[in-house]
Amino acid sequence: MAMSCKDGKLGCLDNGKYVRYTPEQVEALERLYHDCPKPSSIRRQQLIRECPILSNIEPKQIKVWFQNRRCREKQRKEASRLQAVNRKLTAMNKLLMEENDRLQKQVSHLVHENSYFRQHTHNPSLPAKDTSCESVVTSGQHQLASQNPPRDASPAGLLSIAEETLAEFLSKATGTAVEWVQMPGMKPGPDSIGIIAISHGCAGVAARACGLVGLEPTRVAEIVKDRPSWFRECRAVDVMNVLPTANGGTIELLYMQLYAPTTLAPPRDFWLLRYTSVLEDGSLVVCERSLKSTQNGPSMPLVQNFVRAEMLPSGYLIRPCDGGGSIIHIVDHMDLEACSVPEVLRPLYESPKVLAQKTTMAALRQLKQIAQEVTQTNSSVNGWGRRPAALRALSQRLSRGFNEAVNGFTDEGWSVIGDSMDDVTITVNSSPDKLMGLNLTFSNGFAPVSNVVLCAKASMLLQNVPPGILLRFLREHRSEWADNNIDAYLAAAVKVGPCSARVGGFGGQVILPLAHTIEHEEFMEVIKLEGLGHSPEDAIVPRDIFLLQLCSGMDENAVGTCAELIFAPIDASFADDAPLLPSGFRIIPLDSAKEVSSPNRTLDLASALEIGSAGTTKASADQSGNSTCARSVMTIAFEFGIESHMQEHVASMARQYVRGIISSVQRVALALSPSHISSQVGLRTPLGTPEAQTLARWICQSYRCYMGVELLKSNSEGNESVLKNLWHHTDAIICCSMKAMPVFTFANQAGLDMLETTLVALQDISLEKIFDDNGRKTLCSEFPQIMQQGFACLQGGICLSSMGRPVSYERAVAWKVLNEEENAHCICFVFINWSFV
Repeated sequence: MAMSCKDGKLGCLDNGKYVRYTPEQVEALERLYHDCPKPSSIRRQQLIRECPILSNIEPKQIKVWFQNRRCREKQRKEASRLQAVNRKLTAMNKLLMEENDRLQKQVSHLVHENSYFRQHTHNPSLPAKDTSCESVVTSGQHQLASQNPPRDASPAGLLSIAEETLAEFLSKATGTAVEWVQMPGMKPGPDSIGIIAISHGCAGVAARACGLVGLEPTRVAEIVKDRPSWFRECRAVDVMNVLPTANGGTIELLYMQLYAPTTLAPPRDFWLLRYTSVLEDGSLVVCERSLKSTQNGPSMPLVQNFVRAEMLPSGYLIRPCDGGGSIIHIVDHMDLEACSVPEVLRPLYESPKVLAQKTTMAALRQLKQIAQEVTQTNSSVNGWGRRPAALRALSQRLSRGFNEAVNGFTDEGWSVIGDSMDDVTITVNSSPDKLMGLNLTFSNGFAPVSNVVLCAKASMLLQNVPPGILLRFLREHRSEWADNNIDAYLAAAVKVGPCSARVGGFGGQVILPLAHTIEHEEFMEVIKLEGLGHSPEDAIVPRDIFLLQLCSGMDENAVGTCAELIFAPIDASFADDAPLLPSGFRIIPLDSAKEVSSPNRTLDLASALEIGSAGTTKASADQSGNSTCARSVMTIAFEFGIESHMQEHVASMARQYVRGIISSVQRVALALSPSHISSQVGLRTPLGTPEAQTLARWICQSYRCYMGVELLKSNSEGNESVLKNLWHHTDAIICCSMKAMPVFTFANQAGLDMLETTLVALQDISLEKIFDDNGRKTLCSEFPQIMQQGFACLQGGICLSSMGRPVSYERAVAWKVLNEEENAHCICFVFINWSFV
């Protein structure tokens, strides 16, 4: 591009083509770029006037400089991303090569073993063959001096147990001591969490993970040893004794307690030996195993109400990675004493997939989450001014508080009142430790009144309903099961000050996004229930109530995932040390289920919950087909902060409330059950209604009419094919109504992903909510063109998802969708090359 230079202020021209800016001018432009990387024409002229050093530069040259600067920034980010992907692929390739080597050794071992048994199956007098297989990591390591080392509580005896634990752990982590199979639904790749495997045919249940994390080995070891910080079911880990070893390692004697995930099972505890050491190749190892009486080591007496479980040799092999970071191998191998729980719950304790999901993968996710936070800048702040670490701490508090309510340990002050055999269990806690976190003085000056915490809890078995879909419905349709008066009562322990209150629509629900964690496995949000609470000085005026809510496991395609919806009333100030009384739901799948439904199946069950006289459901067209769902157990727990003299009254109210919730959940589960829909009218595809097929055809025809090209690349004929191709289109396609305040009425899969919503929740989002100020101004200026000309092309920009996350798009096209009579039916948008910022 040819440019001119006036008065020589820009320096010399480079070969007559490009302007060579002086260092001072570049420095000034760089400062301006950081403030506004994409200035408008008016803004560029203003910059020239305000900065004297740029006074002789033409606005067109300024525009070109900013364009080039944005291009360089984009190239730099892309190069950085590609370098990170390359490093990850290199490390992943190393892991895969090691896995391939292990599998080859296992195959060779099995072939040799098979040949041995074929030759000697009729000669039992021959000595038994040693079938142990040396690990690729343990080669060259210290071997045990004898086959039967001394076993006692002395340091030498504990070191003998520790060295044996190390050898057995390494043979599982990188050898063939356990037959590993790939975790169903988990495929290794550059974007995967890691290589996940589960045991096949071994004692107890075992899971293994290999992954790359961007943390140094010592930091990784520090995190994984702090099990309560990442394992939600871990109540406590007490270090009973620490012994240094001569080789620089450390032996620790640990007592660990795990929460029970449901009210139908007792909690577990472990008496463990943990050995931390460094191998000859520089790898750091943290391995653990249970101490049993047969080892003649130190013992721990049984604890009342706990079932003593066994941890077989497990642990973490942490290798330093070239270029920084670590490669970690995780092995979890346990015998959880499944015989101590009702038979229906035994899959929870006998499934290696469940162990992999809740323990092994949880450790890997925690490491990746912390590594991601370390790489973020200090200015990285999520919703409501919270940094990622603070949000993790909040989610941990919510989860831990819910587990405490479900378990109701007597050593924490909980006691059962009423009939313990009732379908709803009522427990109370008046211990100072429990109330200390509740009775804080808030900025509004209101005195605390609660001196007892009451919990109503129950568990129920669900048949043939996907946990993720049911939890999404409970989240998005609170009015179907919640009582406004109870919501207000739940919040009574947390006084809401007048500064935060305003009169709103009664029963209204506003969701304020707070944060997403890694891989969207979990997110938090603040729900504002409008017009439910009451101010202390005037019990008639409705006030808003805020609930902090934790949502997880709502993707029903995940394998063996526990789905949770946990919430707690919070003060409007929302301090980090805000008191929390968590309540909510937990649904745990008991059997493996094959779910074929769309992950964004419509949740509009208003009609599905109404059974017609003919025994058919009106929402059958919105349900998916050929779905088979197994059993799951739902646990419900609600906590109330009360005054002691109201205990009996609140206990009766809480019992009836939980029974009402159970009834509502059963009704919703019946409507969501694919077998129920199937038995009534037969199943269809999620979007297989004639209306959806017709809309898809109108969208494509109108696009062809206005733009002169096809929206869909394939020339499929038939309404079903058009709808299918539109649904799976890579760009986000979203339709909105023709009202004065347009709301969204339809979106394809990419559109739902971009807006982070479902088909029903989509209808609660207005068009203006997803655009920022610049986007709204652009839309207002282009809207008349859309109405008159029929279409408009919009420049790239930023919009917001329903969770408040910024989404960038390269460009967008909007056009009128005409029906058969060529009347405007709606407006359709396609956002091209969108991505989360």
